[in-house]
Amino acid sequence: MPWGLVVVVTAICGFGLVVLYSAAGGKMTPWALSQGVRFAMFMVGALILSRLSEQQLKAVAWPTYIVLLILLFGVEALGAVRGGSRRWLDLKIIRLQPSELMKPAIVLVLARLYDMMPAAEIRRFSAIWPAALLIGVPFLLVMAQPDLGTALMIAFGGMIAMFLAGVPKRLFIGAGAAVIALIPLALHAMHDYQRRRIEIFINPESDPLGAGYHIIQSKIAIGSGGITGKGFLQGTQSHLDYLPEGHTDFVFATMAEEWGLMGGIGIIAAFCFVIGWGMRVAMRSHSRFGRIAGAGLASTIFFYVAINLLMVMGLAPVVGIPLPLVSFGGSAMMTVLICLGLLMAIDRQSRASRR
Repeated sequence: MPWGLVVVVTAICGFGLVVLYSAAGGKMTPWALSQGVRFAMFMVGALILSRLSEQQLKAVAWPTYIVLLILLFGVEALGAVRGGSRRWLDLKIIRLQPSELMKPAIVLVLARLYDMMPAAEIRRFSAIWPAALLIGVPFLLVMAQPDLGTALMIAFGGMIAMFLAGVPKRLFIGAGAAVIALIPLALHAMHDYQRRRIEIFINPESDPLGAGYHIIQSKIAIGSGGITGKGFLQGTQSHLDYLPEGHTDFVFATMAEEWGLMGGIGIIAAFCFVIGWGMRVAMRSHSRFGRIAGAGLASTIFFYVAINLLMVMGLAPVVGIPLPLVSFGGSAMMTVLICLGLLMAIDRQSRASRR
């Protein structure tokens, strides 16, 4: 068991609980306590996943993808509407968001797909269309919810798996040119609020009290923290409710205001350790499946962190991606700990093979 990883992940979540405690005005409720309980439950689940063998991961890759695809269709038909989006299935016991689970599932199913192909076949066009179909169907279903951020992460994770499998670069260049050509059509198909987010990203000052309010207040909070921050429980942007969503999507801004640049560097360094460990697991794997799945899962965690940080700093449009293990909410935490549990399983298999 990679106990160093477990300690770092626990430290990230522990620091997140401190930030949520402060965001609630020095109270464990309503965020910190329930977040800590979630983490304990999901960490146990990750440790259980780490005991799976590579053969078991291969065996469940296709069934898991198919079940989640059926659930995504179920969301379209029976999903619960919340905040103007239809993303959840209300199962009474739990409110399930299948699109979150699709992020690691798409990596596993593509790793399995390319693991089953002869190496020579991967260099041909026939290796492209099955993967494009596997990515495209859930991408379109999630876009229809609408959830642009999650749809992009599913697409990114799938493309990383394709690239690592050895799909020729020229095919990626051709696909990239096609995507660029379709941008006007994509903009037309977007919802009004999604197009507005892109406009605000380019010029947030154009609507400082409306759509640009979030990002302007986020940059004020981060900048006002300086090098060492204002101090624990001393943040003003979050405590005086200037910073919207300061406990979810913009939790990094809440943290940076009180802990400053040093706190930001610390949490980024911790995530770099986790992602770097995942990439090393992929490189050490002796199987094609392990290499593709390991790097794809580590990349999924990277996309979470990178997109959220770029978003709160005003370097990317606001797409609703939380900072995993820190932002309040169970979906992103569950997905990241599933990824880590699967990575630990691949790592355990690699160590057993070397012995």
